[in-house]
Amino acid sequence: MSIGKEASAFEPDDANNPTIRKFLDATKIQQDALRGMQMEVDIDAKLPKLKETGRMRVLKIIHRLGSIRYKALGEFVGDRDVEKQVIARYLELDADSLQTTAVAITPANYHFRLKTRMTAGDSRILVYELKPKKNAVGLFKGELWLDAATGMPVKEVGTLVKTPSILLKSVAFENEYEIKNGVAWLSHIICHVDTRVAGRADLNIRFSNVTHTAEEDESQEIAAAP
Repeated sequence: MSIGKEASAFEPDDANNPTIRKFLDATKIQQDALRGMQMEVDIDAKLPKLKETGRMRVLKIIHRLGSIRYKALGEFVGDRDVEKQVIARYLELDADSLQTTAVAITPANYHFRLKTRMTAGDSRILVYELKPKKNAVGLFKGELWLDAATGMPVKEVGTLVKTPSILLKSVAFENEYEIKNGVAWLSHIICHVDTRVAGRADLNIRFSNVTHTAEEDESQEIAAAP
């Protein structure tokens, strides 16, 4: 992988930047492709301070209207604190995290600065530094990696500027995507959450077997954490 030069300032008019426009168009294609799909999700989590771990496999279902539901695929294995305080809460937050214009990665919410140009094999990668324009839940400070040819995301990495709960002190994450047939599919999430009660919580999440949704049996749906 080779690295190119860095830019020196945030773009004065991100909405008119051709690369950003390509990314916004790619985001719409990505969101449309996700509707009506389902994927298997393997979640490994741990609470290092308590020396507790847990593992669970679930099916993530994205309905055609955009809502998200989860079904268990097998039994949870590990410590119950990890199941209730880490995995169940992650699933609950993700199920409630419908993409809205208020938190979308757009020029309305972020300043963009081209930080680095890289090549990986035959692909050119553009790394943008993101600076949120407001302090709101769902926004983050960090980087957005884009495939220059398609505008599709390759990676998002950063820290939330405002946590979704007073029980959380900070949330840092890294989302990795795999581009297939011109669409970026989420493949891997690494998340570190600093909680006020149990210390740091670590999540390692992998996605696989993306298919069209089947009819759901709502009796198998995972109950949200109390």
